[in-house]
Amino acid sequence: MNVDKILVIDFGSQYTQLIVRKIRESKVYSLIKSNKVSIEEIIKEEPKGIILSGGPASVYDENSPKINQEIFNLGIPVLGICYGFQLISFMLGGEVQKSLKREFGLSKINLKNSELLFQNVQEEFNVWMSHSDKVIRLPENFIPLGSTENTEFAAACDLKRKIFGVQFHPEVTHTEFGQQIIQNFLFQVCKCKPEWQLSNFIQEKILEIKEKTNNQLVACALSGGVDSTVAAVLVQKAIGDRLHCIHVDTGLMRKNESQTVIKFFKEHLNLNLHFVDASELFLERLKGVIHPEEKRKIIGRTFIEVFENEVKKIGEIKFLVQGTLYPDVVESGAFSSNSSVIKTHHNVGGLPEELNFDLIEPLRELFKDEVRELGKQLNIPQEFLTRHPFPGPGLAVRIIGEVTKEKLDILREADHIFIEELKKNNYYDAVWQAFAVLLPLKSVGVMGDERSYSYTIALRAVTSIDGMTADWARIDYQLLNLVSNRIINEIKGVNRVVYDITSKPPATIEWE
Repeated sequence: MNVDKILVIDFGSQYTQLIVRKIRESKVYSLIKSNKVSIEEIIKEEPKGIILSGGPASVYDENSPKINQEIFNLGIPVLGICYGFQLISFMLGGEVQKSLKREFGLSKINLKNSELLFQNVQEEFNVWMSHSDKVIRLPENFIPLGSTENTEFAAACDLKRKIFGVQFHPEVTHTEFGQQIIQNFLFQVCKCKPEWQLSNFIQEKILEIKEKTNNQLVACALSGGVDSTVAAVLVQKAIGDRLHCIHVDTGLMRKNESQTVIKFFKEHLNLNLHFVDASELFLERLKGVIHPEEKRKIIGRTFIEVFENEVKKIGEIKFLVQGTLYPDVVESGAFSSNSSVIKTHHNVGGLPEELNFDLIEPLRELFKDEVRELGKQLNIPQEFLTRHPFPGPGLAVRIIGEVTKEKLDILREADHIFIEELKKNNYYDAVWQAFAVLLPLKSVGVMGDERSYSYTIALRAVTSIDGMTADWARIDYQLLNLVSNRIINEIKGVNRVVYDITSKPPATIEWE
């Protein structure tokens, strides 16, 4: 892209993607690279700055992630955060030591120097710490910039080489002036221009897709979700009728989902659409399967099998469009061998290795809110763009344990009731995502004058900006009571409803 760029090198931090978000919010483009990135690749990217993320390792661990030390000789400004700061110090001749007292949570930093990185920041403010090791001796030519009660060198820099390090996390909202510190690095240190915007992204992606497809036919797996729809419309802008969209009813969809999707695409988007009902096949393949990762991979393989069979009817198609987003890639561990794989995403890791298509993933660099904004610029109706996210594997990962037709029917109705009442009571647009989960538990209840032994439904609703972190939604008790009563009274086989009040982290938004 012909805009200023910041590379974020990932060492396994849960906050790496937040660094990227904060940079993009400042209208500077940013992307994640593995710590194994080559010097040649860095030079090719022509970044204005490099940020080294935090991470769970110790620099003294035998297999701890390192970087090529030549990075510090490129003349490109560097900012190390937490582990990134410790790594800078360790590699440039400083000393890192296990702290006698681990710092986790809020600490107060006192600044010794407000040049460049700390311009327009108070001398004393709260920062978010999350570390066991700390720097106890700075490398040569480094000067201290700030300290906390337990950490003498909470921030430091080599002004001549423009190498900075902070022991705290400026990217999290708990750190006061965090965004200001990041912007100081972008604009005061790296001299970036705030020119990143989605309109640039659209035009560049259209040209990229045209060049990549070279007048060949392209297929798109169109689920009906926001991501795949925005991806399809963007690709259609590039190649027109050469795009063939295929909607597969896996039997794992929400109530009336396929009918709604087909009607919307025909009436509003004029997409070239093919429909396949493969619900019985998916249900057969999932029989007896309990583990969530196995379910995801079976669904991914079966989906591609069905998809390929439909493609053969159309003609010779080489490319497959998917609505993969940046969080999908991050959570699947695609950027770093140091990150744990949270879950295999249907759009990333749930596909077979021997895929007979070249992938086109035009949204792979974007977060959810950026995709919605992109959809607006592509003139997709607002009521569709505000739909809640729906996982690729569908209701299969909202049924804990084995997936059966009976459970799907129960969950579809429970989910429909929950969403219907949220919309009626003006809560739907106030939450990021809401859904029902069917638990593999039966409990005793009393319905009428008779004893019942039925399933439990868990309701989940969260607030979020980008889906990378989330908090449980404080829905009115009366509304929850109404939803619970409707589910129990209207759905045979359910006698208990619970509400999930766990944030992300430590939980994920979906249960599987």
